Amino acid sequence: MKRSVYVTLLCLMAALMPMKAKETETPRIVNIINFIRGVEPRDNGVITPEILYKTVEEQAICLRKNNLTGTYLLMYNALIEPRYQKLLKEERERGCEIGGWWEISQPQCEEAGVKWRADVPWLHHANVGFSIGYTQQEREKLIDAYMKKFKEIFGNYPASVGSWFIDAFTLNYLYEKYGIVASCNCRDQVGTDGYTMWGGYWTGGYYPSKKNSYIPAQSKENQIGVPVFRMLGSDPIYQYDAGLGINVWQSVKTLEPTCTDGGGSEKWVDWYFQTFTEDPALGLTYTQMGQENSFTWARFHAGFEMQAVKLAQLRQKGTIRLENLEETGAWFSKKYKVTPASAQSALSDYSGNDNRTLWFNSRYYRTNVIWEGDLMKLRDIHLFREDYASKYLNTPCTTANFQYITLPLVDGNLWSTQESLAAMRFYKKVGETLIELKGKQPMLTDKGKTLLVEWPLKNDEGTLAILFTEDKLQVTAPKGLDWCMELRTEPKADLPFTSIEEKRITAQQDNFPYSITLKKGFALDLRSKGQGKVMRWEPQGNRIVLDMK
Repeated sequence: MKRSVYVTLLCLMAALMPMKAKETETPRIVNIINFIRGVEPRDNGVITPEILYKTVEEQAICLRKNNLTGTYLLMYNALIEPRYQKLLKEERERGCEIGGWWEISQPQCEEAGVKWRADVPWLHHANVGFSIGYTQQEREKLIDAYMKKFKEIFGNYPASVGSWFIDAFTLNYLYEKYGIVASCNCRDQVGTDGYTMWGGYWTGGYYPSKKNSYIPAQSKENQIGVPVFRMLGSDPIYQYDAGLGINVWQSVKTLEPTCTDGGGSEKWVDWYFQTFTEDPALGLTYTQMGQENSFTWARFHAGFEMQAVKLAQLRQKGTIRLENLEETGAWFSKKYKVTPASAQSALSDYSGNDNRTLWFNSRYYRTNVIWEGDLMKLRDIHLFREDYASKYLNTPCTTANFQYITLPLVDGNLWSTQESLAAMRFYKKVGETLIELKGKQPMLTDKGKTLLVEWPLKNDEGTLAILFTEDKLQVTAPKGLDWCMELRTEPKADLPFTSIEEKRITAQQDNFPYSITLKKGFALDLRSKGQGKVMRWEPQGNRIVLDMK
């Protein structure tokens, strides 16, 4: 009887303990990251330092209530405030991480002996509030001043430093001198807040190039040894072309709790977490929950509290790994010596439009497949080349805006209008006529280090398959099907292609040449035909194989 009671108690204890995903499975990793500013001068004094502090205090109370831990990243002007120090030391004692938020402010410049270039104590402009606005010597001084102060307060250097963006020189200095183990940057966006970051490793973690921290390095010797994780949890279907042709700045559809039709909507959050935890993936999937305090607790508390409850439930079920940013960075560095291939999908559509999508990333390229009803297209292909240096690597940014763009082969946003969406589409050839192929629900299979997409065609025409590997993209169609792929864009799109030959496609961006090779199949140049037609890929046998290296 005693043994029976003992076993029953053990079973109950096991049931109540959070389950961990098996290491052999694709981990679904969530970081709660709240980044903290000490001032907010953009609103003419409405958002006071007291409101900013109370927002962080309420975030901490919410996490404690749900037995959650997270990462707090401090801007310098918050770091030096005693009330933040006290609150976050208490948070650290219960398992939270305290790190750095890399936006530059007046007191940091004064401490470092660097000239402050604004008439307010913090300015979000790229040439003032980001390290790219300073010389390399000034960047070192700003880092040294921050690290000295952080260690004085917390007794150690931070393991994680994040920002909307950190340049390669700064990131490498943080890694080599101060040993940070993780960093994070903004999601892909076009123009939002004046920041364009487009074509990067879409989600998850990557080792950046020493010449350009937005681009994954291809070789271990040319990579910065700290993994960078993409923040904010973009809607995998609709963020890509949000606001296309309507807004100068891309609108936002993310997990941020201030986003009313994203992270502030329970319907959307339920859908997002379902796709994140249940739909096919490769390598690892990653997302970040949290919000900067500048948005204030009054604006985002409902979404934040709702998400906290759901994350606690997902952790209890064992469907996510909830970690601090430092923990994720240390795990990533132990498991991967170079940037891994990874993929994330969404095979349902909360909006009822019957759209589905797949994002695949590797150290050589990224691509996006989107299914719209019974149609499939490649909406995006961007190439990564570690030698493509950022224009801010050695020279400071002198403008309020900044821009990081990788090397496009297909760009369904920048080459599009609302009326004419750029994409590489799949066609059946009937004489001289092209008829877009139609299919059914796709099947996605994790093959270890590769991902296989199988798309059953309608009319009993067989199955079209796409195999994504680290350095190649292979399309195989049923034997006997006369087919091709064709890229069409908005007719006035500014395209980078310098040459489209049978076996090689070459392009140039910012005077940097890049290319891909067709190992199987042939390319045809259609640019002379007008009407937005750019190129066609014809199969060799029934296959097209692109070498992305």
